Amino acid sequence: MSDHRIDLIGGEHAVLLIHGLTGSPFELKPIAKRLHKSGFTVKAPCLAGHGTTLEHLKATRWQDWYGTVHETFRELKRHHKTVSVAGLCMGAVLALYLAYDEEEEVSSIATLSTTLFYDGWSLPWYRFLLPVAYYPPVKYFYSFKEREPYGIKNERMRKHIALALQENSIAYSSFPSRSMHEMFKLIRITKGVIPKVKAPALILHSLEDDVASVKNAHYVEKHIGSQRVRKVLLNDTYHMIPLDNQKERAAEEMIEFFKENSAEPAIHIKRARAISAA
Repeated sequence: MSDHRIDLIGGEHAVLLIHGLTGSPFELKPIAKRLHKSGFTVKAPCLAGHGTTLEHLKATRWQDWYGTVHETFRELKRHHKTVSVAGLCMGAVLALYLAYDEEEEVSSIATLSTTLFYDGWSLPWYRFLLPVAYYPPVKYFYSFKEREPYGIKNERMRKHIALALQENSIAYSSFPSRSMHEMFKLIRITKGVIPKVKAPALILHSLEDDVASVKNAHYVEKHIGSQRVRKVLLNDTYHMIPLDNQKERAAEEMIEFFKENSAEPAIHIKRARAISAA
């Protein structure tokens, strides 16, 4: 699998994009192009263990994934006036942790389909048994297969993703239990530090998310320590917002929010109310 890393040189304000577990920067490409067209420098690295084989992925820990994120952030920070951060699914969790770790160094964050609870409508009824697979010896050999609708509502894109998964060309077709175990460690730790995140936050989530319900967006809004928060709930899209029917709307929201928070320092203002986007 190619890592599809993204490195688009633009202006003095930069955006770091973070892909999800078993994915690649490919899933962020449409939004990366829109951000770049609006003047931002955009970088989306391939997380440690991704872009190679499942065996490499199983050998990594959440600290390795975060290491890729932190290293890329510091690199952007050395050469740009501001750096905003956005992540999809697990990438959103990593973005929240980075905003806690780097504090005021992060200009603003955008969380897309934040996954703190795997409670989407497409997950199997026996998902409550899945934690059993996260502990030895099961975690060393068990994997969870990707399944329809692959987080995509758009039927044409869904067919493309299904074919690509069969070829392992843009993402892995299964989630190793060992990696899911690491994901749950990251979730547990991040939940504990979300109240300490102060960066302005844009929360984007689908009302029809098939992997992580809108409960995740409400949780972030309720617990985050940021004073500037905007929550946008999207219709006509599933989990993979950057590849689905509302990718243009998501890109517009991110561009506007990042520009607002690059032009001026973060200030303490009343939280913005949540809105729904048709």
